Amino acid sequence: MSASESWRAASEALARRLRAVESRNVTFVSGDFPVFWERAEGARVVDADGREYVDLTAAFAVAATGHRHPAVVRAVREQAGRLIHGMGDVHPPAVKVELLEALAGLLPYEEPKIVLGVTGSDAVEAALKTAALATGKPGVVAFTGAYHGLGYGALSVTDRDHFRLPFEAQLNPAVPRAPYPHPFRPPQGLEDASRPGPALAALERVLDAPGRGDVGAVILEPAQGRGGEVVPPPGFVAGVRDVCRERGLLLIADEIYTGLGRTGRWLACDAEAVVPDLLCLGKALSGGMPISACAGPADVMDAWPASTGEAIHTSTFLGHPLSCAAALASLGVLEEEGLVRRARELGERWMASLRGMAAAHEVVGEVRGRGLMVGIDLVRDPETREPAPELARRVVTGALREGWILLAGGPAGNVLSLTPPLTIEEDLLERSVGILDGLLAGAREA
Repeated sequence: MSASESWRAASEALARRLRAVESRNVTFVSGDFPVFWERAEGARVVDADGREYVDLTAAFAVAATGHRHPAVVRAVREQAGRLIHGMGDVHPPAVKVELLEALAGLLPYEEPKIVLGVTGSDAVEAALKTAALATGKPGVVAFTGAYHGLGYGALSVTDRDHFRLPFEAQLNPAVPRAPYPHPFRPPQGLEDASRPGPALAALERVLDAPGRGDVGAVILEPAQGRGGEVVPPPGFVAGVRDVCRERGLLLIADEIYTGLGRTGRWLACDAEAVVPDLLCLGKALSGGMPISACAGPADVMDAWPASTGEAIHTSTFLGHPLSCAAALASLGVLEEEGLVRRARELGERWMASLRGMAAAHEVVGEVRGRGLMVGIDLVRDPETREPAPELARRVVTGALREGWILLAGGPAGNVLSLTPPLTIEEDLLERSVGILDGLLAGAREA
């Protein structure tokens, strides 16, 4: 038995079976990846080999209320005992109405209207369609570093070439890009990203360029998630809103990653008292079931025509009963357990500890984030800030062997992306600092 098989024999067997039947593009398989999950609870995961891990990702930031929260499990079980599938846009399940009402009560609109989807990409594409209907214009300004999903509409406003280039010819060409102010890694043409002014001026230049009369909206992540846990300088999000208002453009806020408590506020936009024209939610919405939402005020959302029996934007699993029940329960847990405030307070303490630890490692260029969304930017050289993706991979692999699940994110894959459940025990976060300290020292020496 090899050294790797000694700790992941069952996962290796499952990986071989998976490779035989799944497209080779989907799941990365190597000597150490993946481990196959069997069960999870709270912040802990158990794999097919019976090994336990601490999940510092909340499974792509989805399990905000923790894996298998009792209230969510109970809601899904009870719903499954009554109705598993309905006819979402013809004869809807009653629980869809309950969810829409509950969600509407949390939104920053006087008369909100909502379109449900299954994935985050669905929510973004509903927002893009809404903007096109409301403005009569196909163009949307997106930002460098942005990630909005991989459906063709969402991919058009996603920025990473890795995802875009194979399908470039099929994407909306009316998507100019403005530089997102990444204070640690300013994009090309934006030398000063530590304050909002230069980035807002760059946005204005993009909008003033010849042929940009077809732009009707701007899509923005108030803090970038898959872009590397990037928090823009204070005033940027509010400044983008002001530019949109002055020019009669719609502001779409993609809060699929940041929304519903992740950054220590219900919405990341709340940090600057910004109310977007359209809001995209997902991930944490249900605590684990597939569901998303695009929401906005009635005067924007009513750009959609009334249904005459055949909706022009729908899907078979729209308002799926199990997902709606899970989302209702998850929203309740977020409120009743005070998880938004907990994320803010716990995140501040954890960030301070991580920064203290990082000071001893020159390979850590920056520790940044908000709430329980933290990125550790690893570099080859502290002077040049050259990304160190190979170091990040060693840390992630080393953590897996130690029983901790991390992700390497950002465009270069050099950012340790930490988005634990909002319910995670504080002692686990404290332990994680020591684990990362040792892994960074060991990975640097390797």
